[in-house]
Amino acid sequence: MKENKNIYLKLLPIMLSFFVMGFVDLVGIATNYVKADFDLTDTMANLFPSMVFFWFLVFSVPTGMLMNKIGRRKTVLISLVVTALALLVPTIHYSYTGMLVAFSLLGIGNTIMQVSLNPLLSNIVSGDKLASSLTFGQFVKAIASFIAPLIAGRAALQFDNWMLLFPLFLVIAVLAILALGMTKIRENDEKGGNSTFAQCFALLGDKIVLLSFLGIFCHVGIDVGVNVTAPKILIERLGMTTEAAGVATAIYFLFRTLGCFTGTFVLARFSAKKFFIVSAVCMALSMLGLFIFDSLMWIYVAIALVGFGNSNIFPILLSQALLHRPDKKNEISGLMMMGIFGGAVFPPVMGFASDTMGSQIGAVIIISIGVLYLLLVSGKIKK
Repeated sequence: MKENKNIYLKLLPIMLSFFVMGFVDLVGIATNYVKADFDLTDTMANLFPSMVFFWFLVFSVPTGMLMNKIGRRKTVLISLVVTALALLVPTIHYSYTGMLVAFSLLGIGNTIMQVSLNPLLSNIVSGDKLASSLTFGQFVKAIASFIAPLIAGRAALQFDNWMLLFPLFLVIAVLAILALGMTKIRENDEKGGNSTFAQCFALLGDKIVLLSFLGIFCHVGIDVGVNVTAPKILIERLGMTTEAAGVATAIYFLFRTLGCFTGTFVLARFSAKKFFIVSAVCMALSMLGLFIFDSLMWIYVAIALVGFGNSNIFPILLSQALLHRPDKKNEISGLMMMGIFGGAVFPPVMGFASDTMGSQIGAVIIISIGVLYLLLVSGKIKK
């Protein structure tokens, strides 16, 4: 009983850190407000999300190497401090340049956090329970993603200042720093010497690691791709306004969050392989629906299916890779997080395909390629 209590006490600051990890998704709503505040063009405004995804390519592998030197808990603390600084910048100086700096820091902090927080959790929860715990962490993260636009909208309406979002999230980030800073976590499997860049990338020669890396690349590409494309499909096929079509994104996030919550319990009791197959099939059916449906209700059903199906892909693939090579958790975590760069690759390719075909069907084709890969790789998942 005492041991279980100690585990829960250690999980609390980690789950609070997962909540802080979700702050990165405020870039979506913030981009719209900043664009209006500074009368920016789409090109200038779109630099903000690019500032987030770019750093996953640059810092993911170096963070894995850093963890070998200073440990996972200290690395997570660094990520929380960088995130806090990102939230502090617009609080004290709101300008276009200041926001670019803020979102660069937010992207760097989130990259370091994604790489280090997941393997830190594996020091507390291991074996068959890891995928379930990682899924619960994603669920906690999704809560922050949900409430960011709600808080910004409420602050804008009631106080005429959407920027109140930043000091509020800053307080939570500081609380996470204090909570994790006072928590002791044993990291026994950390001691294995330092790795070079060549040794890290050499791990991609391992079939399981490579399949997991490509799977996460596709998972994030699908995630960003659906968010970008779903409203456009409603506008194209049903003539909806941009504001009304935005409901499609809310439906996607709703079912993605529900999927994470469901996965927390399902993965704790049933085979990860079977759940992965079910998830991939849901996404495949969704793609079929997005190809053929023209009615609002059935398009919503298709979006809900891909949201639910894509919700547990990340934790299953990550846990597979971490458990496959427990001696290289830090390096593998860095490689897996580098796969998040897929979110920067899919959208431009989808845009080109849609422009070429003169229809959003082009974008759906590109998303479907990612879904097809996940469907094929589902047979490689260990039970």
